[in-house]
Amino acid sequence: MKVKVMYFARYRELLGLDAERVEGDFAVIDDVRKALVAKGGHYELLAEQNLMCARNEELCRLDEPLQEGDEVAFFPPVTGG
Repeated sequence: MKVKVMYFARYRELLGLDAERVEGDFAVIDDVRKALVAKGGHYELLAEQNLMCARNEELCRLDEPLQEGDEVAFFPPVTGG
């Protein structure tokens, strides 16, 4: 399955990427996250516990099912003051 992965805030800054296409045997968003973390380097930041995600521009949980061509977004938790 192919999905588009988008990165926001400091994830985008550290990875030096706005987005990329990834291919693999993904059933849920967490499968994508784990595959990226396994690449090592700055991708390991996606192992953060409070990571937020979206599927096709809607906030969701890591156990959200995926379909071919979906867009997945990862971003750090939003904090306020």
